[in-house]
Amino acid sequence: MESTNIKQFTPKDFKSDQYVRWCPGCGDHAIVNVLQKAMAEIGIEPHETAVISGIGCSSRLPYYMSSYGFHTIHGRGAAIATGVKIANPRLQVWQITGDGDCLAIGGNHFIHSVRRNVDINVLLFNNQIYGLTKGQYSPTTKKGFVTKSSPFGTVERPFRPAELTIGSRGTFFARTLDVDLKTNQHVMIAAAKHKGTSIIECLVNCIIFNNGAHNWISDKATRADRTILLEDGKPMIFGSERNKGLVLDGLDLKVVTIGEGGITESDIPIHRVDTEDPTLHLKLAMMEGPDKPIAVGVIRDIPAEAYDKAVEEQISSVQARSKIKTFDDLMDAMEQWEM
Repeated sequence: MESTNIKQFTPKDFKSDQYVRWCPGCGDHAIVNVLQKAMAEIGIEPHETAVISGIGCSSRLPYYMSSYGFHTIHGRGAAIATGVKIANPRLQVWQITGDGDCLAIGGNHFIHSVRRNVDINVLLFNNQIYGLTKGQYSPTTKKGFVTKSSPFGTVERPFRPAELTIGSRGTFFARTLDVDLKTNQHVMIAAAKHKGTSIIECLVNCIIFNNGAHNWISDKATRADRTILLEDGKPMIFGSERNKGLVLDGLDLKVVTIGEGGITESDIPIHRVDTEDPTLHLKLAMMEGPDKPIAVGVIRDIPAEAYDKAVEEQISSVQARSKIKTFDDLMDAMEQWEM
């Protein structure tokens, strides 16, 4: 039997020679490093990968990747990424965007790329602030937060990316913390395997304009008690002593302690990423502290037809049935006038 040599990649294969121009301590550094590791493990050639971005601090990322890349205009990353995937379905396409780029000027493109289920992987960097333009409030900034554009505190209610994704009939949603490198890599690989739009909300720290925005859950000493890592097929258990869990209490989720009130591990529901009904996935994704943990990991991952595949199959079907095979055939088929 003839042996087959399978090329093994390293993160270096996906790392460009460009100097990384993010502030020291910015959470974006962790995301690009993990993305390069994830791409090496996925094993798709750099020339078969395209990284598309809009405008913002996070959108510099394509410069740091040794792959095809396109730094586009503000809010239009999803439109360009869709075009790239339709034009060349063999490419693995990653869209890099921030909470402002994606959910403000790019909000319409975002919900429709999710609705269409285009096979792209979206890394949505959420630092709850506009960083590149120096500290204005963004669509995810918490109500009441004082910024350069809200000196008395913003009066707006923030978007929650999970709610928008699932409300747009999203088929994949995950959430990660910049400091949790292991979960980041696992989630990115899962997103790459998903056929359709994969949304990963990356909670990142902006050390200059919103330092500590996610400290409540990112601090290593308390992270295990304030977050829950959801894993498919495993019970929804968390805590530093692995003795806390989530149960359904009517139509809501409630935190319980295993060993108290007759609660055993068998009472804790199993997380299923592929449940078609989004109700529980949405409840998990929308949990907020301090009474409930913040859900991280893959929350939703359901199979559905990808837009680009449907377009490709439609074109092939029409071409097979059409009598028009050449440009001359097309001209002859059109209405003609003789003068």
